[in-house]
Amino acid sequence: MSESPQVLWSRPENERAGTPLLVMFHGYGADEADLFGLAAQLPAEFTVASVGARLQAGPGRAWFPLDSDLSYSVDSVTEAAAGLEAWLDTVRAGHSSVSLFGFSQGMCMATTLLRHRPADYAAVVGLSGFVVEADGDPFFDDAATAAAKPEIFWGRDQADPVVPAAAVEYTNTWLRAHSQLTKVLYTGIWHGINAQEMAHVGEFLQYKVLK
Repeated sequence: MSESPQVLWSRPENERAGTPLLVMFHGYGADEADLFGLAAQLPAEFTVASVGARLQAGPGRAWFPLDSDLSYSVDSVTEAAAGLEAWLDTVRAGHSSVSLFGFSQGMCMATTLLRHRPADYAAVVGLSGFVVEADGDPFFDDAATAAAKPEIFWGRDQADPVVPAAAVEYTNTWLRAHSQLTKVLYTGIWHGINAQEMAHVGEFLQYKVLK
């Protein structure tokens, strides 16, 4: 897990110092290029780093293996998160803050990182995704997360055909108990992202991170 992930950056290295960092995690079967095009729709102050997962999954990649019913092993989630955290620790010092943006399976990664070290992150954006059911796994410091009440944006379509109802229910309950939640429902995006949602994400990042 020691090698650095594939990362697409919105700024050259010599222009990143002191900027707020927004790290993007793609969904299952996609790659680091998948969300990178959305960077232009976000506040220009951010340096965006779109990170690629390591595991092969169809034409793209995955953060951790998913069964056909979307079940997974918590150990595989925390192993992936630990690798990402090791990489984040090599870049975070150059930035004024770090926020996380995850789509679908990427939302699992963003919220898992937050739950491990909640003080490290300014805000989390989770789109069409879910929060891992951790069952007391020590990697997840949910007590510290609840105390910190981090800013989280959760956008989804109630007609999303991909994320199981039980995962949505758990996510809703967990987010309400552990975060300052901004929850927005959209129609017609299914398991996707549209311009209206990106506008809301931009406003959220503007007010909660850039202030």
